[in-house]
Amino acid sequence: MKKIISIILLAALSLTLFAGCAKSETTGSDKKIVIGASPTPHAVILKEAAHLLKEKGYELEVKEFSDFVLPNTALEDKEIDANYFQHLTYLNDFNEKNKTHLVSAGSIHYEPFGLYAGKTKSLSDIKDGASISVPNDTTNEARALLLLQEQGLIKLKEGSGVLATKKDIVENKKNIDIKEMEAAQLVRSLEDVDFAVINGNYAILGGLKVSDALKVETADSKAAEAYANVIAVRKGDESSEKIKALVSVLKSDEMKSFIEKNFSGAVVPTI
Repeated sequence: MKKIISIILLAALSLTLFAGCAKSETTGSDKKIVIGASPTPHAVILKEAAHLLKEKGYELEVKEFSDFVLPNTALEDKEIDANYFQHLTYLNDFNEKNKTHLVSAGSIHYEPFGLYAGKTKSLSDIKDGASISVPNDTTNEARALLLLQEQGLIKLKEGSGVLATKKDIVENKKNIDIKEMEAAQLVRSLEDVDFAVINGNYAILGGLKVSDALKVETADSKAAEAYANVIAVRKGDESSEKIKALVSVLKSDEMKSFIEKNFSGAVVPTI
């Protein structure tokens, strides 16, 4: 019996050591960067950047996520070194709500929000009671509402800003029905609503182009700064050599040219 117990304990110890080694080969390695990302455009951009990082002596492993929560929890739990999927306003809101400790290591690009036609093909044809779908997460809903306000379709309560919800609408002359839904469902919603305000990455996934949008956020708007997509890391890691190398490569002229060439205005490099 003692022999059996010893064998079991030895096996358990070996598994623990193996797990520790496996972790050190990923998030613990100074020359390997494990990063979480949305499939497009983020993972596409990162896979292109991998060869530039290799030239600097770093290996880049990209883990794709399809939602807006798991990349941050995985980062907080040290399962990955960084993530690239979110804008700064969302990151700050996530930290506040979830008591996480994530920071931006640098802004990389900006995805203009677009107002796309559904059942109604022109804003000039909008009717009383028209329906418009918007993202249901706090920061992106506010961004969508701000775009609708810019078009004179609604008016928001003064000071509501980047955390506005449809409860902050104080003027709605067309009695527009604002339909809140998950960002990933917005493209699919187009056949059921008059218009939809859609995140840049989900528009790309759904086969839409910026040129398809009736209205788009301008590159010199406040949104371009507030909603710049960033490389997020745990607080304190932003100064690590491998994270600085990652940000430097992503902000390089070569990567800016790649983004401009491949995304036709749906993704805009930050300055």
